[in-house]
Amino acid sequence: MSSSTLRDQPGTSKESFEDFYTEVKEIEKRDSVLTPTQQIDRLLRPGSTYFNLNPFEVLQIEPDAEVADIKKRYRTLSILVHPDKNPDNQERAQMAFDIVARSWKILENDLTRKKCLDVYEEAKGRTDHMIAEKRKKLKKEGRSFEQIPEDDPAKYKHAIYVMVMKLFADMERRRQKLDQRDQEERKRKRETEIEEEERVKADREWQQNFEESRQSRVNSWHDFQSGAGKSKKTKKQKHMTGMMVPPKFKPETR
Repeated sequence: MSSSTLRDQPGTSKESFEDFYTEVKEIEKRDSVLTPTQQIDRLLRPGSTYFNLNPFEVLQIEPDAEVADIKKRYRTLSILVHPDKNPDNQERAQMAFDIVARSWKILENDLTRKKCLDVYEEAKGRTDHMIAEKRKKLKKEGRSFEQIPEDDPAKYKHAIYVMVMKLFADMERRRQKLDQRDQEERKRKRETEIEEEERVKADREWQQNFEESRQSRVNSWHDFQSGAGKSKKTKKQKHMTGMMVPPKFKPETR
């Protein structure tokens, strides 16, 4: 029976939460020695996108484990899901292998591993605050003698686990939002650069055309000036000629 199947049972059976949670933890413990196919299915199961955001969850190791132990677990798991070890399921095996490799890359780095541990600390702090608020409410209602679910160590641990998953999911959504904003900003910047490049190109072409047509304009002006000069000279010559020719003598008639 798979863990995903068991997660669906509490809502449809009379099994107590304690028994259910205990069984889930037993399955998770057994999962650490799953076959290659079972490990691939675990890493690619429905909802795995959010589960796999937590590298400790992917490698099935406690957050307080030493780096050396994390590395051993990574090697064991990476061999199980390696595509070469799963020739009949290479595509899915490659996807699972990439998930395992990415998780190890996060945890082998001191800075990114600390960020993951900070998520656990924040989850514990938020859970403790939630518990304190529940107790405050019970006290206000005069029911301080009543217990809350998280008084059970198993339920308390589960509450922290749920909060850890939520915080990792929130971090991923923020990362995606920042990436989208960055992409949009780069797109706007590139569009501005293209507009500037086109403007510079248009100015350069205009200047080139202007320079190339300069001589043509000069020649046209010279031709115009030359034509205008000839026209004035011809008119002047005609005028002077008219003034110099004597009038015709008309004989007197009697």
